[in-house]
Amino acid sequence: MRPRRSVLYMPGANERALEKARTLPADALILDLEDAVAPDAKVDARERVCAAVGSYGSREVTIRVNGAGTPWHADDLRAAGEAGPSAVVVPKVNSVDEVHAIEKALSHAPDHTAIWAMIETPVAVLNCASIAAASERLTVLVMGTNDLAKEMTAAQVPGRAPLLGPLSTCVLAARATGRVILDGVYNDVRDAAGFAAECRQGRDFGFDGKTLIHPSQVEPCNEAFAPSADEVEHAHRVIAAFEEATREGRGVATVDGRMIENLHVANAERTLALAAAITRP
Repeated sequence: MRPRRSVLYMPGANERALEKARTLPADALILDLEDAVAPDAKVDARERVCAAVGSYGSREVTIRVNGAGTPWHADDLRAAGEAGPSAVVVPKVNSVDEVHAIEKALSHAPDHTAIWAMIETPVAVLNCASIAAASERLTVLVMGTNDLAKEMTAAQVPGRAPLLGPLSTCVLAARATGRVILDGVYNDVRDAAGFAAECRQGRDFGFDGKTLIHPSQVEPCNEAFAPSADEVEHAHRVIAAFEEATREGRGVATVDGRMIENLHVANAERTLALAAAITRP
């Protein structure tokens, strides 16, 4: 298991930002060639980002390319594949055919370079399970909630009520296909309370982590998506109680007055695996 609690977008045209990213405790970085880069800076940003990929140690570093239909898409995919990041993040992936086209364009990339598909449109939400299952190279789904709200003509309000159906649908698709899924960004970097609430909501929904737009969001996001000390201690007790019940020929156990079955043990094991992955150098 690799933790992806905090996944920070960094503008590919900003050399100072790329340098600063080396000191930030984000689990993963998205070096961005799309929204954060003006059209006349796209080519220079591509060269800068591809050169920087290998300078972040063991950190998971990805490159977000420009989308299909833009003048930069094909060259971005070719250059990103040659740079060999942990993954190439592709915006507005809407169909299985598009996944296959991306996979073909990255055939020259190292085996470790995965595809992260951004789900940003209504049709992508409706096709999410088939998109996720379209390629073994596709390992992560990334929610693009700003674009999705725009495409839905939905209001972006506290609690995200208009988006809860699509968010849940995409989490189901990720779990059905064994993929990681990342929640979308929170736009108001000054609203710490609102950001914390949205992190809790995302974790409660089953997201593995959240994409971020500012370094100040990294630490609270890491905390929100990491198991607490109480959760780790409870997971140990669940596993121990079930192991004891199994030795005694019982199929269930009780912890804190609640029945424990295999599914609770699986959740406990996942909690401990994530806690161990977070503390691993």
